[in-house]
Amino acid sequence: MTMRRIAWYGLLSAVALVTAGLQLDKQSAASPALAALVPEIFRSAGQPRIVSAALLGDDARAALAQAERLVVRRPVPAQSLRLLALAQFQAGEIDRGSRSIQYAARRGWRDIAAQEAMARFALGAGDRAEAARRYTALLARGETADATLEQLGPAIFDGPDPAARETMAAIIAGSERWHGLFLRRGPAVMPPESFGAVVIASMERGADYDCAAFERAVETIAARDAQAGARLAGNRPPACERQGA
Repeated sequence: MTMRRIAWYGLLSAVALVTAGLQLDKQSAASPALAALVPEIFRSAGQPRIVSAALLGDDARAALAQAERLVVRRPVPAQSLRLLALAQFQAGEIDRGSRSIQYAARRGWRDIAAQEAMARFALGAGDRAEAARRYTALLARGETADATLEQLGPAIFDGPDPAARETMAAIIAGSERWHGLFLRRGPAVMPPESFGAVVIASMERGADYDCAAFERAVETIAARDAQAGARLAGNRPPACERQGA
């Protein structure tokens, strides 16, 4: 066998090995049991599984090392930074963990866990406006559990401080795409009085709601809190008032 042919077979073998490693890594993202079988040099998609498993173990420093590898290999997804933050907290690196979760939340508005963590951090710091921004991001994600929104809502929106309600009203009024979503989901998960206050404040900022959707929201709120429902019904959009006349 010539040297050229030997080199050719060697190249084919190397390509096959790399392809197999990458394919196994890709499959490990959906099959956790495969993650540990992927050679470390090929781990990317499966590395979050390795980190998650390490976080459940007793060695916080080992979990942190795996999380740091994940960020090196997959620096863009917010999930990588969120797992790094969890590992840092578990290893006692509170300041670094706090910064990592903030970066994760900024990078990934779709990352539910990061947004919930930031909402709770903001509440702990007394920053209701920031908590309202994170709550709005959570509300927009259909995957966010209703129970999470129901639990966070009173802590963020209720009380004499109007910052959270005003912040959410400004966000809702700022884009028409928020209107339908807000009227569909908000009445079921937000505190009734606070929901009504946000609706009214958003209309003062120019939000123009669909009349049928508004009436459904009023019905949902009234079923939960008659007084809040009556107050909201008394503040219908002008166009809806004209239709009812």
